[in-house]
Amino acid sequence: MLLTLLPRFARDAVILLDQIHLRFSCPPFIQRKSKHIKSGMGTHDTCLSSVSGPPERTIRMTSFTELSLSSALQKRLATAEFIIPTPIQAQAIPCALEGKDVLATAQTGTGKTLAFLIPVIEMLQREPSQKVRVLVLLPTRELAIQVNEEYEKLRGKDLSKAALVIGGVSEKAQIQSVRGGSSLVIATPGRLQDFITRRLIDLREVKILVLDEADRMLDMGFLPALRRILAVLPQRRQTLCFSATLEQSVAGLVNDAMRDPVRVAIGSVLKPVESVRLQAYEVRPAEKPDVLRQLLYAEKGQTLIFARTKRGTERLAKELVREGFSAAMIHGDRSQSQRNGALSGFQQGKFTILVATDVAARGLHVDDVAHVINYDLPKMAEDFIHRVGRTGRAGSQGLASSLVAGAEVIELRHIERALKLRIERKQVDWNNAERSEHVVQNTLASRTLTRLPGEVFA
Repeated sequence: MLLTLLPRFARDAVILLDQIHLRFSCPPFIQRKSKHIKSGMGTHDTCLSSVSGPPERTIRMTSFTELSLSSALQKRLATAEFIIPTPIQAQAIPCALEGKDVLATAQTGTGKTLAFLIPVIEMLQREPSQKVRVLVLLPTRELAIQVNEEYEKLRGKDLSKAALVIGGVSEKAQIQSVRGGSSLVIATPGRLQDFITRRLIDLREVKILVLDEADRMLDMGFLPALRRILAVLPQRRQTLCFSATLEQSVAGLVNDAMRDPVRVAIGSVLKPVESVRLQAYEVRPAEKPDVLRQLLYAEKGQTLIFARTKRGTERLAKELVREGFSAAMIHGDRSQSQRNGALSGFQQGKFTILVATDVAARGLHVDDVAHVINYDLPKMAEDFIHRVGRTGRAGSQGLASSLVAGAEVIELRHIERALKLRIERKQVDWNNAERSEHVVQNTLASRTLTRLPGEVFA
């Protein structure tokens, strides 16, 4: 089925809408009905879920002040400098405020978190309760923590703190938070399923369920846990599903969890955002470390480097520290305190380089990542989109470089064909390459990574 076009938003929107098309699309597992909408910008098609009642309207919002929100929430949005909504926010928030189920997809970095937090906070302010009224499910601990941080910016004094229910940390404080009357629970499926099995949490009063990055949760094997969680939730509830992609594999989960959802799709989720410049260096395997160093010398700002394996991440991060760079690392075998320390240090500028596996490809919200480097190519083209989406966020310009050697040259061409794009090939000018000004000292700090909480140097 052809994707249908929606009207463009104002030029001052955060994403440069004169460079992209806004699209509503319905996947084959949702019934369709289309209609033509006339506006001052021409005639367009809108694809909506099959629902009864009056025709749907096209919503064009250029400021959060146009929303029917409480004055307190409006003030907190203004204080946090949330003024102009991104397209996904402008289309999804009004539908969610009306109590409709929303199935939304958009490119990474386009503001999906705020798109569900605003309706959630507005409902909690209208209907305060000491019971769990909202459940937000996410695939990773890092994403859960960052959603909680965004909630803290907007909740004000009237709402209780959210209860974080995630793995990798002590559960004692989490149980106390749940029992203390938190009306919002932000959780990963595995730990929440454990709480449900042990009857440590009551979800019978949940009014809104949010599934964030649903496709990623399925990729990580959380489908059985998700189905057990859905089984204990009330049937009469609102469900909001936000994701960077929406694969056919999600069809069964969507049909089970949602009722006549409004389908919102902004832009192409199979291409990087326009604000990211893509480039690749085809090199010999032995040249990769040298090319990486030259990129780090030449490009200033926060840099996120992706490696394919945990061992490769460790080796590369330690090598960079020995070279005098300020680097930290994140991968699945690191403890939660170590992962938190690395991420917060990167966000605060303590570390200028973060080396990570694909655990950081989603759920990593750092607004000023200037450069993403694929030291190893990802296994799937979809993961390439998520990696490079860590830069060029919220309309800012970003750079994504890939280092390819040997068989990776063929893998890069497969990625280009799958994503229907052409990545610029670059060559290193070794004669004019900038050299390091770092002084490498043979100290403990230069032979290993900066000590993080819970880490013991051997």
